[in-house]
Amino acid sequence: MPSSFLPSFSFSLLLLSLAPLAQAQEGDPVLPYRPSVASPAQLPVPGQLEFEAGGLLSKTDDTRRASLPYTFKLAFTPEWGVLLEGEGFVRARDDTGRRETGVGDTTVVLKRAFLLDSATALGLELGWKLPTAKDSIGSGKSDLSLNGIFSRDLGAVHMDANLNATRLGASDPGTGRVQTGWAASFSTPVSDRWGATAEVSGTRLRGAPATAQLLLAATYSPTPRLAIDIGMARGLTASSPDWSLFSGLVVPLGKLW
Repeated sequence: MPSSFLPSFSFSLLLLSLAPLAQAQEGDPVLPYRPSVASPAQLPVPGQLEFEAGGLLSKTDDTRRASLPYTFKLAFTPEWGVLLEGEGFVRARDDTGRRETGVGDTTVVLKRAFLLDSATALGLELGWKLPTAKDSIGSGKSDLSLNGIFSRDLGAVHMDANLNATRLGASDPGTGRVQTGWAASFSTPVSDRWGATAEVSGTRLRGAPATAQLLLAATYSPTPRLAIDIGMARGLTASSPDWSLFSGLVVPLGKLW
């Protein structure tokens, strides 16, 4: 692994070193949205500010990209909440060997959950991406997205299915402005503290090749207030990243009310 891309995994190791702090806390359990692409319909416990962070390394042909993704989650009620997500740091290398570093784009999401029963929920997410990254890392334009979610417990297996559309602020010549995406994630506990996640996801854009990937991850929760994940994703089409490696955690930052 190139040494220039080790910061993301060094950051993950730092996060793991914070685990004893989370274990010492008492209170409501966290609701992880990591590590899958698909989001669950449900929101965290109202008033509890949760933080998700980790490291992500991906390879596509001769390009490399390492980043430190993060998400802040806060629910006002069981039905309404907001998310603030982005990349705290990005280091990218293109196929010519040129390197770029900086912060990534930032997205604000308004979320509505529809809790049908104890095993089933629907959700809607309205997102606005702010172009906080420089053009060599991000698109330089704002995007608007709408994501529909269906979540259901199937016995011991939890399923999250997402279908979304994004109005791109910038697009390549000859391609469309609306990108659609889909994801289906399945997770299950394998012991009191360990769990497993498998997911398929992809995107489509008129005039551009479709993308798809398979994600596999393991999760570890020493307490209900700490979730740690590690895994990888493999591209299923020629236009998808060849592979990605990731690790991260979810912790509560505090109860605001």
